[in-house]
Amino acid sequence: MDNLLIIGGSDAGISAALRAREVAPSCSVTVMLADDYPNYSICGLPFFLSGEIPDWRALAHRTREELLRQGIRLLPDHKATAVRPEEKIVVVSSSSGGKTLSYDRLILATGAASRKPGHIKGLDTPGVFFLRWMADSFAIAQHIERNTPTSALIIGNGYIGMEMADALTRRGLAVTLVGHSQHVLKTVDPTLGRLVLAELERNSVRVASGVDVEEIGVRDGRLMAIGSGGFQAQVDLVLVATGAEPEVGLAKSGKVPLGYGGAIKVNRRMETGVPGIFAAGDCVETWHRLLEKSLYLPLGTTAHKQGRIAGENALGGRKEYAGTLGTQVLKLFDLAIARTGLNDAEARLEGFSPLTVETECWDHKNYYPGAHRLHIRVTGDRTTGYLLGAQIIGHWQTGVAKRIDVFATAIFNRMKVEEVEQLDLSYTPPLSNPWDPVQMSAEAWCRTAYQ
Repeated sequence: MDNLLIIGGSDAGISAALRAREVAPSCSVTVMLADDYPNYSICGLPFFLSGEIPDWRALAHRTREELLRQGIRLLPDHKATAVRPEEKIVVVSSSSGGKTLSYDRLILATGAASRKPGHIKGLDTPGVFFLRWMADSFAIAQHIERNTPTSALIIGNGYIGMEMADALTRRGLAVTLVGHSQHVLKTVDPTLGRLVLAELERNSVRVASGVDVEEIGVRDGRLMAIGSGGFQAQVDLVLVATGAEPEVGLAKSGKVPLGYGGAIKVNRRMETGVPGIFAAGDCVETWHRLLEKSLYLPLGTTAHKQGRIAGENALGGRKEYAGTLGTQVLKLFDLAIARTGLNDAEARLEGFSPLTVETECWDHKNYYPGAHRLHIRVTGDRTTGYLLGAQIIGHWQTGVAKRIDVFATAIFNRMKVEEVEQLDLSYTPPLSNPWDPVQMSAEAWCRTAYQ
């Protein structure tokens, strides 16, 4: 019987375990967890903290009991401290003491850690939080319940910063959002970033862009943040949301080679450079389908897919990861903001000859009540005509997520922009137009490119 040991739960680890049980029901599958939460939606934490999801238990993809019924052995509160590939053992510490576990095949699904900017003094000050794991969310929730803060500072104006600005505003806190980039949410182009900024300000979020926070301390019983350009903010709670970095300490202990961005180097079968060891999720580099090279793009959707491939291949499979396009969507108050593929600047850096065209159109026939405007930016290659990327912003109930998925599907299958225009898409007046906004934006790109 194969003995498969998986270190790390959440998206990649549990997906690997479930797939392993599917392809080899007789194998022994053990998942080792550093905490007590085997399969929870980390992406759902901002909505738990906002109060929209009142019970954190609802965030479970599968309960502990369901996993056990599927033959998966769980070892909660067990921290792996070292891997010894030559002996095929993992050194473990737990409340019951230290021990070693043997394996025939090993999957590293250790995820990522919150990036802690080294230039900011005072990150260990009480009332300063990070948000990555269940315990982080509980700490923030308890602080809010016990101390009834009225104001918060969020350092970082990316995805988590946006979601938490929404969440804490819903909890009644006055929120200040600060970031070192010159416009918020730099994953979208500045023209769309200005719409994001307007939505934040419409919901009374104070935004300070182009600012580096340098120090956090305590003044008159409250937190005081000081930054570049004379920035100061006195608040009751600080959240640091400056991104994530791969958790690779365990990989290093076993001399597992690292790749792009310091993440674990893997091939498309999720094999590492050490025989018998696989890796998946936010701790690994990710194959980019359009660029045909590895990057570091930690996403829940990617982790789920990579985990299944690692679980299958660890037991003899030969499946390959098809690749990512960095497809993402974010809900911020009444807006949805989405992107896939490359924007104009990214495409230019990669050697393409990009053209980006922005289109504004109704999400459905405007004679039917409730129509909203969509802003769509399409990036294509002038030389080949191939679609390279797209960005959409609009009301969150206008199908932004599904429309970005159409663009993602087109890029995934290497379609030209003019082919997107000819897609057979659904139509009824309450939901779309005879020419869907996806097609209208593609047509506008073609008209500009070929005039």
